[in-house]
Amino acid sequence: MIRIRHSRRLANLLALRYFILVLRDRAGIVLLTALAPAVWGTTYYVTTQFLPPDRPLLAATVRALPAGLLLVAVTRRLPHGAWWWRASVLGALNIGAFFALLFVAAYRLPGGVAATIGALQPLLVAALSAGLLGERLKPRTLLTGLAGVVGVSLLVLRADARLDWLGVLAAVGSAVVMATGVVLSKRWPSPAPLLATTGWQLVAGGLLLLPLSLLVEGPPPHALSGRNLLGYGYLTLIGAAVAYALWFRGLRALAPTQVTFLGLLSPLVATVVGWLALGQHLSLTQLLGALVILSALVVAQLRPGLRPGQKTRTAEPAAAGPPEAEQPVPRSPNPTAAAG
Repeated sequence: MIRIRHSRRLANLLALRYFILVLRDRAGIVLLTALAPAVWGTTYYVTTQFLPPDRPLLAATVRALPAGLLLVAVTRRLPHGAWWWRASVLGALNIGAFFALLFVAAYRLPGGVAATIGALQPLLVAALSAGLLGERLKPRTLLTGLAGVVGVSLLVLRADARLDWLGVLAAVGSAVVMATGVVLSKRWPSPAPLLATTGWQLVAGGLLLLPLSLLVEGPPPHALSGRNLLGYGYLTLIGAAVAYALWFRGLRALAPTQVTFLGLLSPLVATVVGWLALGQHLSLTQLLGALVILSALVVAQLRPGLRPGQKTRTAEPAAAGPPEAEQPVPRSPNPTAAAG
């Protein structure tokens, strides 16, 4: 009898220790993944303070292409077989087409409108995951997604914002292509290392952006200052190579919907950076919006309790897809138009 009780107590202790280790590991993955949209939230500040003005496509190209080439050179891995076209499709959806459509939206819409439309991305990913990945579309996900949209609108939307339907279509299109890229990245698990797959997508997206940048903005400036080079270096190494790798690692370990909810940190961080570094004012409405966003992020990361004896299902490894809700810099001084 004593042995049975001792065995049960030992089993309970081991189960508790295992649960704590799993919780720590998952919390660490979530926190590391959240660093990516936090970094992307600094893009507006870096772009306006360090880069040449009115060159968002150049910034996107310089950021994606060199970072991708660097990762490919470091890993020394090229796609094989079907991954030539899969990497091209994912790179176009996650980076090339995403930035191009976002560029149109940012220049035709107030930053708050573009960021609010971008906040629909978790809902789109949840719907696509139900259709392409067979995941259950839960009411909690829908309510949390709507709360995220409300929170972002309170944070960045202005009452005098005017709508341009071409800009609205471009903003919706950017959210749709990003959501599609994220879900397809989960549906097509890559056999290659994470950094290699990340590099393939960055190169594919950068090659798509390069001719578009030359056509719309013309050739790059002839002279770049040291401050310009520092800004481009930050976007390439930190904003692309490091941040995308962290995001993609999270996508491999977590559900796509959970990852995309973390993208709501971008407009939040952009607003905080604008307040701290640029002296911008924060209203009570914006503070309420920030609180709603943080609450939505926490709820989105919670998992329903498991019944006794039920095992957790390990997330299937996947090729990475960026979900950043980062936006090109508009002509208006709204920091959230470059993040989110």
